[in-house]
Amino acid sequence: MSQDTLTNAWDLLQDAYQAQMEGDYDNAVELYRASLEVHPTAEAYTFLGWAYHFQGRLEEAIAECKRAIKIDPEYGNPYNDIGAYLIELGRPDEAIPWLELALEARRYEPRHFPYYNLGRAYLAKELYVRAKASFQKALTIEPRYRLAREALDHLRRRVN
Repeated sequence: MSQDTLTNAWDLLQDAYQAQMEGDYDNAVELYRASLEVHPTAEAYTFLGWAYHFQGRLEEAIAECKRAIKIDPEYGNPYNDIGAYLIELGRPDEAIPWLELALEARRYEPRHFPYYNLGRAYLAKELYVRAKASFQKALTIEPRYRLAREALDHLRRRVN
């Protein structure tokens, strides 16, 4: 693989990400696909899944994350994303093993996301002690993580 090819794939990935951040999901999908045609990467598959998520195409998002895992099983983002998508689909039992795999992945930042999502899964299952511990762990890792703080405050109000 030439350096020019890798650079082209990376440039397309960056353009796709920019389009996605601007809310242009259709363009982002096309650019992620173009990047994957040049050189498939776990990142491009994961971010393509993320774009599908914003389009409401959760099953397709999960499929793209599984493709990412096949390329790089040490990349943690797709495990976390699968877990998050399964929670959105109302399938927290299926989400938990994926989130646990995200925690074990060697190549994964930010680490507080899977703890937060585990908290969401446990909350959906009404396992409040586990949910609280997961939200607290997320805040231990990233004390400024607003979503975890809000979830923990909501849980405290709900349980007390």
